[in-house]
Amino acid sequence: MIKSANQYPVHTLFSHEGNVLYRIPPYQREYSWYKAQWEDLFEDLIEADSSHFLGTVITLDQTTDTFEGNILQVIDGQQRLTTLTLLLAAVHSVLKEHIEELDDDARTDVTNLGRKLVRKADGQPRVTPQKQGLNLFDYLKVLEEAGLPVEGERKPYYPSRRIAKCYRYFRSAIERLAETEELTETEAALKVHGAALRAVIVKIEVASHADAFVLFESLNNRGMPLSPVDLIKNHLLAESEKRQIMNVDQAFKHWNDMLTSLGDSYSTQERFLRHYYNAFKSELPDVPNASVATKSKLIRIYEELLEQNLTKLVDALVDASKIYGRINCVVELDQPTSLDRSFQRLLRAQGAPSYVLLMWLMSKQDDLEITDLQLELVADLLTSFFVRRNLTGYPQTYALTKVFMTTIEAFGEASGEDVVGVVRGKLSAVSSSDEEFRARLQGRIYEENTDVARFLLTTLAEDAMTKETKVDLWCQEKNHYVWTIEHILPQGENLPDAWQSMLGGKDVAAQVQEEQRHRLGNLTITAYNSNLGNKSFVEKRDRKDSKGRRIGYRNGLSLNAELATRDSWAARDIEERTKALADMVVARFPIA
Repeated sequence: MIKSANQYPVHTLFSHEGNVLYRIPPYQREYSWYKAQWEDLFEDLIEADSSHFLGTVITLDQTTDTFEGNILQVIDGQQRLTTLTLLLAAVHSVLKEHIEELDDDARTDVTNLGRKLVRKADGQPRVTPQKQGLNLFDYLKVLEEAGLPVEGERKPYYPSRRIAKCYRYFRSAIERLAETEELTETEAALKVHGAALRAVIVKIEVASHADAFVLFESLNNRGMPLSPVDLIKNHLLAESEKRQIMNVDQAFKHWNDMLTSLGDSYSTQERFLRHYYNAFKSELPDVPNASVATKSKLIRIYEELLEQNLTKLVDALVDASKIYGRINCVVELDQPTSLDRSFQRLLRAQGAPSYVLLMWLMSKQDDLEITDLQLELVADLLTSFFVRRNLTGYPQTYALTKVFMTTIEAFGEASGEDVVGVVRGKLSAVSSSDEEFRARLQGRIYEENTDVARFLLTTLAEDAMTKETKVDLWCQEKNHYVWTIEHILPQGENLPDAWQSMLGGKDVAAQVQEEQRHRLGNLTITAYNSNLGNKSFVEKRDRKDSKGRRIGYRNGLSLNAELATRDSWAARDIEERTKALADMVVARFPIA
């Protein structure tokens, strides 16, 4: 079944002297990783002490002519390999732009990096995506833009698709790394280059497609390998019994009490264990070479902590998990307090990295003499911070842990209102300015971050609601939001004649659509909007569903009040509404 299974560093898998090509078979889905996965990969590489483990790929040897080289068909792992090469392409582009600044050894590294991505002998890319979703065209275009000897073709809407976005994200991430760590762009690119090439991948080669699919199902459906949370639990149970501190049943009950507070999400459980160590590090036994609990260090950290004082640690974890579960809104409350509603907004603003700070503050609430109202102010500040951060990308994900840990260290003897002041000062120092925030708000926000766009629109709509007009804009049916983003000027191709006529003809309409469709002023919130689609503006405005519910712009939301009175929609209208909404958002989410 398995011909070979070996662990290789990336620089070996993509050896500049090698003759191996990786091809994605046509039956594979198109490239589908999003910004969250790009961020995780970049953060993990930067944080790794030595070589980061990137996971497993399954390949099938499809070589028919040895003179053409080894052709390996990628059965599993195409997302990882494609993203990794896009990261390396971004590194290559930065180094190529600064080639005059490099010494001879570094210039050789740039040449070799180019040959890792594109085979010298015939100019073929080491990884060849399939054509679905224009993946292959976009990938070749990225390589060409990165300064590699590949001829690409720019297809319509190329910048809007994921491969191009991924490449641009990594270019920006390298620039941010340089700013954050006070490096030159060249130094930052070389740091990423080294981390990426040191990373390791387990390459499993199988003999047939049948073997490949059986192995794929085994790896993905049988819980292999065990997660860090599982391994920490097993260590707790083993240590408890071995040292006769408590029996397995008692230890397991404590562990389950903790998980009950945290909910079923593995990512929440794993994040809690990292946040607990980072929040209370100064009060915990020393763990050598673990200034921060990263994913790669988590198992070692808890093995050492459990050996120091198992009972005390487990009791503290159970207590802290109750606080963390409340912050994370694990349980939906019948009568949430104002503070709980602030936690809900922070959750929806994707503010989970700040839970480390909130957990510490709530556990020390009596000592710090802070009220629930002051905690609410802190949560609202964090929401403003993450709205800005998730749209502008600054500070980067890997810098957030340091932001919140240094904030905890900065409290000193502060109490009461001074605690809020410390948080405000720390966040203001690292947050984007109002000017940069406003500029991003006036850009193509739907492309930049759809979740942020939806959060902003729903918040503006909720702020204007009264008890009589209150609507739950976050309700779901069949795991989908009922209320979703609606593009006023449709975003799809084949713009109907009514829209073309309104916008000044086919060519003008196409230009307006390309420039304006994803801007804040062209977005709103409606329910059941799959019924709106490419309909004319007036049809969208007046639309009702089969039950007589208004699902168009006359749906009662204040966000749509202006749209409900209009008869037309043009580029100038989008421009004006974008500026107005951007001003409202900047005022709604202050940081200073």
